[in-house]
Amino acid sequence: MEDAAAEAVPEIRQFSIGEAQHGVRLDRALADQVPEFSRSYLQQLLAQGSVTLNGHAAGKPASRVKAGDVVAVEMQPTQQSQAFRPEPMPIDVVFEDAHLLVIHKPAGLVVHPAPGNWSGTLLNGLLARDPKALLVPRAGIVHRLDKDTSGLMVVARERGVMDSLVRMIAAREVSRQYLAIGHRPWSGPEQRVVEGGIGRDPRNRLRMAVVDLATQSGKPSRTDIALLDSGDAACLVRCTLHTGRTHQIRVHMASLRHPLVADAVYGGEEAAGLSRQALHAYRLAFTHPVTGEAMQFHAPLPADMENALDFWGLSYNPA
Repeated sequence: MEDAAAEAVPEIRQFSIGEAQHGVRLDRALADQVPEFSRSYLQQLLAQGSVTLNGHAAGKPASRVKAGDVVAVEMQPTQQSQAFRPEPMPIDVVFEDAHLLVIHKPAGLVVHPAPGNWSGTLLNGLLARDPKALLVPRAGIVHRLDKDTSGLMVVARERGVMDSLVRMIAAREVSRQYLAIGHRPWSGPEQRVVEGGIGRDPRNRLRMAVVDLATQSGKPSRTDIALLDSGDAACLVRCTLHTGRTHQIRVHMASLRHPLVADAVYGGEEAAGLSRQALHAYRLAFTHPVTGEAMQFHAPLPADMENALDFWGLSYNPA
């Protein structure tokens, strides 16, 4: 019982509102300053009187704060807050400067703490690698790859750079291309544009699905798919994202009856030695948000996907 009581000791977090946050909503300011807690949880703290503003109980989440205001938050430890801990791990850094990183994520690494994966994530590794990551929400992670997807990611090292990258991704100014191996010989034209809504599969809430936005909730999506090679049992394609919906390429390939090899969630069986979904983020291009330099990076095809191509007699020319 004494251990449980010790774990329940609350933490008081106090901070001053800076000029950059002048005029923003109180719940947004809290989310920026206490990134290890979700915004909904912070709103609960507001509702129960655990947040003070200049020494008095804070108002509504939508209240606007001013530069110089002092905010204090009384927080009970949660799995989510305790997940934001530095954990040393090897990180393959492709590029680094004072403003951002480009990394090559291996298959099997979870990007961000979540239920079932509260430790051992890329975020934990970034916090251990770079003290500056503690000052940036989500350690600078601006986009994610699924656990079993390998490849390139850009990570911000400064808050202003993070905001710029988020805007650039939303404006489709960051080019992200993937290599994928699908089941079955390729069917249809060699160049295909897949568009439509993506939302939760009404028959299985753990999956996403192509949905009719007129009758179901979801978001618009677009993937350009180009055939690179095809054989008797599988096909190799290049996918260019125009939107970044959850599981987008996996859903779109399955909708074409070419589920990714080893993607069990969307009907892809393990084959040719592949035990994880055959998806690799091989190219990343963007304009550096600080220097204005055109940046372009390529990640070689992982050995497991190369071996699968050899098994099926498919060819890939990195050029």
